[in-house]
Amino acid sequence: MAAPRLKKVVDEVHAISARRGNGKIRVETWVDKARNVVRYNFAYINHSIFAGDNGRVLGYDSQHGRHRRHYLGIVTEIAFESVEEIETLFEGKLHQLLKRGSI
Repeated sequence: MAAPRLKKVVDEVHAISARRGNGKIRVETWVDKARNVVRYNFAYINHSIFAGDNGRVLGYDSQHGRHRRHYLGIVTEIAFESVEEIETLFEGKLHQLLKRGSI
C-alpha cells in the first residue's frame, strides 16, 4: 500500500538582519487530503554560529514520524500536542536566542 500523498502548504524562508543576529528562519508544513498538518519543520539556520546539522541552531520537526527538537546538534524527542504549540515553542526560543545576541 502506497504512503498517503502529502501537500506542502507552507514553504517560507525569512532572512534575519545582521543587526538582529544574522541567519535565516525556515518554516515548512505539509498536510494530508483532509488538510490536517501531518509534517512540519521550523528552523533557525546560522552557519556562523553552528556549522553542524546543516547550520541548524534551533529547530523543531517531525521529519521521521517523531517530534524532535534540535539545538546545536543535540536532538531530543519532545511531547507533542499540536503544531501550533510547537510553533509557539519555536518562536519563544528563537526570540530568546536573538534577544541575547549570542548562543
